[in-house]
Amino acid sequence: MSKIPYSLSYFGEKEIAAVNDLLANPSHLTSETYTKLCRDFLKNYYQREMLVTHSCTAALEMSALLLNIQPGDEVILPSFTFVSTANAFALFGARLVFVDIQKDTLNMDPLALEAAITPKTKAIVVMHYAAVACDMAAICAIADAKGIPIVEDAAQCIGAQFNGKYLGTFGKLGTLSFHHTKNITAGLGGALIINDEALIDRAKVICQKGTNRDAFIEGLVDKYTWQDLGSSYVMNEFGAAVLLGQLERMDVINKNRQTIWQQFHEGLVDIEKWGYSRPSVPKGSLHNAHIYYLIAPTEQEGTQLRQFLASQGITAPHHYIPLHLSPAGKKFGKPVESLPVCESIYKRIVRLPLWEGFTGIEAVIGAIYKAQSTSASLVV
Repeated sequence: MSKIPYSLSYFGEKEIAAVNDLLANPSHLTSETYTKLCRDFLKNYYQREMLVTHSCTAALEMSALLLNIQPGDEVILPSFTFVSTANAFALFGARLVFVDIQKDTLNMDPLALEAAITPKTKAIVVMHYAAVACDMAAICAIADAKGIPIVEDAAQCIGAQFNGKYLGTFGKLGTLSFHHTKNITAGLGGALIINDEALIDRAKVICQKGTNRDAFIEGLVDKYTWQDLGSSYVMNEFGAAVLLGQLERMDVINKNRQTIWQQFHEGLVDIEKWGYSRPSVPKGSLHNAHIYYLIAPTEQEGTQLRQFLASQGITAPHHYIPLHLSPAGKKFGKPVESLPVCESIYKRIVRLPLWEGFTGIEAVIGAIYKAQSTSASLVV
């Protein structure tokens, strides 16, 4: 194992106590006690209707169902994103339309979005990279003018905001992730943010295998029956037990990560002398310090830096391979000649270790500067 891994999760006494309580009181499994507590916490925090799911992927699939995505519908999304963003819509027959990203934020380029819209466009799916907001003013204006719903893949964005509004609450639907690599974790988990009240009742049915079991649990009906298409999208109760304690510490966790992020940002200011770029955070964007990354000036230098850091016991991975370059992207996506920004960025990005309580900041920064002075000896 690396001396310094890319990420680590921390679980405190509350999470352990909740799991022990669940083991001692199996009735919570039937009543979904902890799932409801997590849901209530998130509803209060975001001031939106919420459904807690087994993954962000599940929440994205629910979004596709709620928008009635049909075979042949076009869905526009950035190519620089995780596969779940695409899978969720391709599963229902959508034709994926991949667009390029902006150089500064690595988020969807509004100009590329506008150029990609056709009469077949059924949805726009944005992904806020590193919990830094897309240009939602421009994207929402484009979507509103065309009457196209927005889904926000806010997997990385728990607690992050743009102009005082939480990411995930700009579109018709938003999604969150509680994967073990995220700021707040249940090991695996997610949530669907429902910003359109007209979708709430159907979303509850879809989440519970297409039944009205949610109404049954709330005591609104004496039995539940099959109502609509759906799947088993609910979070397991053990995951919810862990998640509750994490949610209660959310603001503290994010603040601690932001302190570490800022130390990286200030400590690496001189790296720009070698042609590297540091993250850009537009005015009005309050991120949660999910990722700190560098963009190397060339692919070779990015590879050399990752290799040098690995030789020092530091895990510093690249990130997404653009989906339009993948076999599945070519199969399910609309043909695209080139998306030059993401095709360049993915070869040059270097993500740095970051988690709550991380104490190896100086070691990582020192190794990065050392790499610049020894680059001639690195093996590519």
